[in-house]
Amino acid sequence: MNEITRRDEVSLSGAALRGAPWKAAVIGGGAVSAVSFGMGLITGGGDLVWALGLGISLFALIAAIGSIAKPEEGDRVTRQARLWALRHPWKFALVPAGITAVLDYPVQLVLDGEGVIGSAFQAGWHGALVYMIAAILALTMQGRARSAR
Repeated sequence: MNEITRRDEVSLSGAALRGAPWKAAVIGGGAVSAVSFGMGLITGGGDLVWALGLGISLFALIAAIGSIAKPEEGDRVTRQARLWALRHPWKFALVPAGITAVLDYPVQLVLDGEGVIGSAFQAGWHGALVYMIAAILALTMQGRARSAR
């Protein structure tokens, strides 16, 4: 009877993201996008779609890792959700990956002009990269779950 549904897992991941450093994530993602695009313009190969995709991915990663970095902070529900996220990093990383894919899809569709399928593939690929990186980083932070008990 201890099994939880996929819907419960998504809810727990969302609860773990509550109180994430959203301001830092926006600033970090925006700064990386601006620097990437600016450096591209300086070197003669500025790609706005690449820069925005990179910024969106970094935004989701900063939010994800920042939310679980201090599992002992927040209210009781948030703390329990963060401890769950640290114990189940592969399940937790699905939400940041989904955020990345959903935010990146319109950028790919409108600015890159690859069409519906090509844009979905590119956005999904970016989401998959965020999934792997977020899960591996959360996996390395599992010691925080043990120390926060």
